[in-house]
Amino acid sequence: MSQTDQAAGLRRWAEAMAPAPGPVHETPPSRVLLTLGLPEGADSDVAPVMRALCRWQAQGQSWVGDPSAWRVVALDVESPHLSALASQQKRWALWVDDDAEGFRRAYRTLKGLARHPAAPRRLLMVHPPLLSGAGLLGNLRDAASHFFDIQLVMIGFTKPRKRL
Repeated sequence: MSQTDQAAGLRRWAEAMAPAPGPVHETPPSRVLLTLGLPEGADSDVAPVMRALCRWQAQGQSWVGDPSAWRVVALDVESPHLSALASQQKRWALWVDDDAEGFRRAYRTLKGLARHPAAPRRLLMVHPPLLSGAGLLGNLRDAASHFFDIQLVMIGFTKPRKRL
């Protein structure tokens, strides 16, 4: 068998192995949301954060876009990678659960975050639906700002207007 026959055979084989050309489906870019304050454990459950993103998107928060395009990553405030990730990632969140321990855990997380000079100083406050939690979330936001110089962004709550 000559080299040209062999080369032609290899080309035919490569063409047969290649996937058939079809429409190009571009997947939307994944938005990473590094989330602090989730209940501890090696496999922190990010489902509550995904549910919050879905809820906000359904409520008309257009910045969420397609909730499935988000990649939520649980991170412990004591992670040795915190500083490096803070320089690489721009979207950070603090999970605040709806019970007393959730608020204490969030406060401890903020306190730990304040000890890292290169840590993010602006986080989205993510929480389950709360009937009367706006006051507690507001208190946590104020404490973060006052004691730790950390800005917590609240979604879905507005300050009540003063009556004239």
